[in-house]
Amino acid sequence: MLTVHHLNKSRSQRILWALEELGVPYNIVRYERQKNMLAPDALKKIHPLGKSPVVEDNGFILAESGAILEYLQETYDTEQRFKPHDAQQKIDYRFWLHYAEGSLMPLLLMKLVVGQLGKPPVPFGVRSVGKLIGKGIENAFLNKQLETHARFIEGELAHRPWFAGDELSMADVQMSFPVFALLSRGGIENLPNLQAWKKRVEMRPTWKRAIEQGGPFSLPGE
Repeated sequence: MLTVHHLNKSRSQRILWALEELGVPYNIVRYERQKNMLAPDALKKIHPLGKSPVVEDNGFILAESGAILEYLQETYDTEQRFKPHDAQQKIDYRFWLHYAEGSLMPLLLMKLVVGQLGKPPVPFGVRSVGKLIGKGIENAFLNKQLETHARFIEGELAHRPWFAGDELSMADVQMSFPVFALLSRGGIENLPNLQAWKKRVEMRPTWKRAIEQGGPFSLPGE
């Protein structure tokens, strides 16, 4: 049976969602983040990078969310429900699969990191300086970039309910983690299409089952 190495507050939540959508049975091996929010060393016994998600299936060990989702779709989506057939929608599908981690998540991770510069474990004596540096980076660069990306995604979802068309696809599964993070910590208002997409996701029984299996869903730093 397929095994998911699941870290709390991590991208592996979307792998559980994908498996619930596909109806694929799976086992979960659970890991808890350390106080520094990093994954425990035990994950390095499964994959050298020591990060989650990692999936074991059919003798393969797979890492990286996009690669895992593509594997799951190609292997288990026998009815081709989670990859569009229309030429333009296939282009959109491929774009969002790569955009999630290639463009959006690095900015969100940077915002998380600079937001911690005024907090432990930063030494007490330099926290005030760290906080000022973090705010400076946010105001000079990060907030503008995140605003641009948020408005771009908002505009794309004005034309369709899901990222690659009229039906949910693995592109939506891949985008779930960065979109939830963007809405949680982006500080950007007036995103009705993104909020409506998030509500559609949260209403799906498969999403709810994935939460039940993986535990309460929250993002690092919340």
